[in-house]
Amino acid sequence: MTLPRILKKTASFRIPLVEVTGGEPLEQEATPSLLKALVRAGYSVMLETNGAHDVSRVPRAVLKVVDVKCPSSGRSMRNRWSNLCRLTGQDEVKFVISNARDYRYAKAVIRRHRLAGKNLIFSPLWGRMSPSLLASWVLRDRLRVRVQVQLHKVLWGSARRGR
Repeated sequence: MTLPRILKKTASFRIPLVEVTGGEPLEQEATPSLLKALVRAGYSVMLETNGAHDVSRVPRAVLKVVDVKCPSSGRSMRNRWSNLCRLTGQDEVKFVISNARDYRYAKAVIRRHRLAGKNLIFSPLWGRMSPSLLASWVLRDRLRVRVQVQLHKVLWGSARRGR
C-alpha cells in the first residue's frame, strides 16, 4: 500500500492509537516514514520490534516496544544491545519467557544493562510457559516487571490472525 492509502485506511477506523507490528516492521525501509506520517497525523503511535534492528531512525514520539530475545528463541544472538541505550522513559522492553533459563537470562540482562526502573514486560510463551508460574517467580523475586499474556490468543485462540 502507498503511504497516502495507509493513512486513509487508518483514518477510516477513527481510532487514536496505531500500533505498527507484525513480522518485523523495521525490515521495511519505509517504516520510519510511515511512523513520522502517523505522528504528524495526530495519532499516538507504537512500534513493536524484535530488537535486531537499529531503532535510532524511529521518531522520539513513537512508543517503542523492543524485544530482547531469550535463549530458547534461538535468536538471542541477534539482540542489538545498543537499542537499549536509545530508549526513552515511555518505551518498553519485552522478554518472551519460555522456561526457567529464559527467566534467569532476562534477570541478568536487566542487571547488566541497568534496566531496573524501565518499563519491563515478561510475556509467557503461549503454550509453553504457564502465566501463573511466571507470575509466581516474579512475585518471589520482587521484580518490577509486568507479566503480560498475549490477550488476542486468550480472547480468540492461537490460530486466529489479524485482519
